[in-house]
Amino acid sequence: MHPIHRESHLIERIGWLRAAVLGANDGIISTASLVVGVAAAASAPGEVLVAGVAGLVAGAMSMAAGEYVSVSSQADTENADLARERKELADMPEAELDELTAIYVARGVDEDLARQVAVQMTARDAFATHARDELGLSAHVVARPVVAALTSAATFAVGAAVPLVIAALAPPASLAVAVSAGSLVCLAGLGALGAWVGGAGILKPTIRVSFWGAFAMAATAAIGAVVGHAL
Repeated sequence: MHPIHRESHLIERIGWLRAAVLGANDGIISTASLVVGVAAAASAPGEVLVAGVAGLVAGAMSMAAGEYVSVSSQADTENADLARERKELADMPEAELDELTAIYVARGVDEDLARQVAVQMTARDAFATHARDELGLSAHVVARPVVAALTSAATFAVGAAVPLVIAALAPPASLAVAVSAGSLVCLAGLGALGAWVGGAGILKPTIRVSFWGAFAMAATAAIGAVVGHAL
């Protein structure tokens, strides 16, 4: 007998990776844009830092709440489908067996063999089989609201701390430039890291994240300058 070949697929990371990249990316972009916009309005360095800290706290809470509500809605839908599937398995097992057979046939399995597979999989664990093969739900894609909320809030706070540290250390005269440049470097690094962890190519994600970060900071700086001069 050959030894069992065990594989670790990158798709297993998708649940926390999406929330982590989203949180850190949003933390850097939103806080850096806020700091640059307030600085462009000719505010004092102390006011800039206060605005940035407020943005960090508010943003982290918003990310946690938003992720929790969004992923909870997904989880509610999944649970409703699973409950319906459990009821159908209890009420009409033969129809569900036919349905499972048809799924395997549609995937290219011979009908007789598909029936045998469906019978064996049903005998082993009918509910888990239908959840996976009919509904497309498995352990690494099932919604986890609390994990998503905590991951997003924590990574947002970490990302938001980057422009705040730069703003605290930069000379007041070059605060906006330093925050913009430092944040873009961190965004590029984040894009590359997220792509590497997810097993994707590095160049396109890095360019994508950097472009939208630069766009957001430029737009906020322009608005801050206009409002600052108007007031």
